[in-house]
Amino acid sequence: MTTIGIIGAGEVGSQIARAATANGYEVVIANSRGPETLKELIDELGPAARAGFAAEAAAAGDFVVIAVPLKLVNDMPVEELAGKVVLDTNNYMSWRDGHFPMVDSGEKTVHELRQEQLPASKVAKAFTHIQAPSLLSAARPAGDPKRLALSVSSDHPEAVEIVTRLYDQFGFDTVDNSPLSESWRTAPGQPAWIRHAWQNREELALNLSRAKPITSI
Repeated sequence: MTTIGIIGAGEVGSQIARAATANGYEVVIANSRGPETLKELIDELGPAARAGFAAEAAAAGDFVVIAVPLKLVNDMPVEELAGKVVLDTNNYMSWRDGHFPMVDSGEKTVHELRQEQLPASKVAKAFTHIQAPSLLSAARPAGDPKRLALSVSSDHPEAVEIVTRLYDQFGFDTVDNSPLSESWRTAPGQPAWIRHAWQNREELALNLSRAKPITSI
């Protein structure tokens, strides 16, 4: 059985864990306060889930979800994530994270910075333009006319393949918005972000093409 490591047990990480266990995955999830503080969530998720520290979740996962904001000084377990596909769910929000000059200027995306911090991993931007509760409530089977689409961006085709398969299992179509340098097209305020609750594959592709670079220096 495939195991997903999840670093971050807030709204996004917890909801991905729920969707994962509902679709037959095992989960090892970590937060910043320690495994003992996740007892209620683990009890809810059932026997397919357990809590651990970040390095444990990274080591246990066949692939790993990072559901915490990026910091300019890396705080992720680089060694344990080496060689693995890493799904980065982060959105850059300067009011929360502080200003990153290279992101504000448009020189790099926040996901490119994550890839630089994890040079031996294969980073993919995923789950960044859907509200966490919708991962369960908006899921639809393949072919359903109301099925929504989500984007993925990566410099690694194998990471795109994993995200595409996971999206499909969770009940969503995929639009490939690679490489990571294009991941700004789903940033907060962009058309794909604004229309996240209504767009199918064709509409998402159109909204990605409508994105305009936004810089604040």
